[in-house]
Amino acid sequence: MANYLITGGTGMVGSALCEQLIRTGQHVIILTRDPDSFTSASPLLSYRHWDPYKGRIDEDAIRQADYVIHLAGANVAEKRWTPKRKKEIVDSRVVSGRFLSHSLASIPHQIKAVIGASAQGWYGPDPAIPNAIPFQETDPVHPDFLGSTCKLWEESLHPIREQGIRLISLRIGIVLSTKGGALAEFRKPVRFGICPILGNGQQMISWIHIQDLVSMIDWSLKNEKISGVYNAAAPTPVSNRNLMLCLARVNRQPFLPVPVPTFILNWMLGEMSIEILKSTTMSTQKMQDAGFEFSFPNIEDALRDLLH
Repeated sequence: MANYLITGGTGMVGSALCEQLIRTGQHVIILTRDPDSFTSASPLLSYRHWDPYKGRIDEDAIRQADYVIHLAGANVAEKRWTPKRKKEIVDSRVVSGRFLSHSLASIPHQIKAVIGASAQGWYGPDPAIPNAIPFQETDPVHPDFLGSTCKLWEESLHPIREQGIRLISLRIGIVLSTKGGALAEFRKPVRFGICPILGNGQQMISWIHIQDLVSMIDWSLKNEKISGVYNAAAPTPVSNRNLMLCLARVNRQPFLPVPVPTFILNWMLGEMSIEILKSTTMSTQKMQDAGFEFSFPNIEDALRDLLH
């Protein structure tokens, strides 16, 4: 049995990861600013205190850990992107990443590997739609808000690599889960027989089933050959239109495709609408070449598994 230390462990991805690790008999420690507000239903799960903004952490949690998964970060799509919200999005990732790096440098430990979450926001929009050339891990960062955020996010953990600890950065696509995230929003109108097509619907979505992402995280930590940056998405990106139509079919009820014009999305979401309408096609060849096998490589199988 190994000890896994997780930041952001109560979020959608973190919760699914904890469930799988506990199911396989692993010990899980979740770092949170308010550990007393959580009650563990398993002897394999515990909550420990940390506060990156105040420079506080339970040092025993670091000493006990074999692996660290850094998932902490404010939800990008939860609120409108005001200047204040943008600062929260950046700080929640960068301040916590820098503090984690500092903690590993100053506290004795036995940590074998660290995974840091990043996102497809590193890349800009596809230069051509359709038939875009998929973005690879060596492609440069895009100089917009999310690209700059991802760059700072990844760089905040670079000192860990300089300490000689194996560091993996996963640029995660749109995660599909019934416990929240994009799929929950996509399903709301479909339940009422409305299938919204955003903009022209041609923008490509690099997505991943929550179970594949959780498996990829654990597999990457245990595989000593895995190091550096990897795109974390299914090998078959799908257009917004095809995703929504597939979701409606899998939902097994009559539906009406309804285009949602760009100007309405701009009015409703402000700057965040740029990301909703952005086409991003990521290559997952590097992860596949490393030996990872997807359980849900295509969108229809993924949706059927999640919804039925």
